[in-house]
Amino acid sequence: MTAARVLVVGLDPAKIEGWDPKPVQAAIARGRARFDDHDFEADWCLVALDENPEGAIVEALTRGDYGCVVVGGGIRSHEPLLEFFEKVINLVRQHAPAAAIAFNSSPEDCADAALRWLR
Repeated sequence: MTAARVLVVGLDPAKIEGWDPKPVQAAIARGRARFDDHDFEADWCLVALDENPEGAIVEALTRGDYGCVVVGGGIRSHEPLLEFFEKVINLVRQHAPAAAIAFNSSPEDCADAALRWLR
């Protein structure tokens, strides 16, 4: 039985212009596998900034009961996305108020970020 459910929110690497998404997609695949290793169910909400990302995040947040929401570094660490990052945090607070909020350092360590709050 799954111990907890986690939502990972990040940018969709296939929808970012001007760079090769394959390395990030491979890292995401490795990160997904790590959740299985820890017996955690994980849903992923990868958004495109020009396709109503807030709506997609609200839809994902209200789809399940999450013990933790991991917000990806692509959203957090790029200065021009500061306002969007704030919106994401406030959406989590509004639509999943009982969920812990965690931050990863790469797509591969999302499970580790969630585990800090779900142990």
